Amino acid sequence: MKIKNIEGLTAQQLQREVESGGKFVVYQYTISIVVMTFRNASDIYFVRPGEQAWVKGLPYTVLTLLMGWWGIPWGPIYSVGSLYRNLSGGHDVTQEILAGEQAA
Repeated sequence: MKIKNIEGLTAQQLQREVESGGKFVVYQYTISIVVMTFRNASDIYFVRPGEQAWVKGLPYTVLTLLMGWWGIPWGPIYSVGSLYRNLSGGHDVTQEILAGEQAA
């Protein structure tokens, strides 16, 4: 997965941002086509301190609102889950990213 929103940051700057409250987040989106429903994850986004995480997930929220509901029976179920996760700020994967960085 690609990490977005870290362009121009050095490793030290990124570490300071995380220590100040920055985090790495993944959003969910749901797409349905009649009887098939797909629930997928976005790329990883870096959310800087002071930014609202749910705002970065809006494109995936809108995509789910438009395309997620149409599959029976899982479309509505997965769509509600994706919307809840995105509007709650996404899935925080900061610890996993930092652990992977230390292992490298």
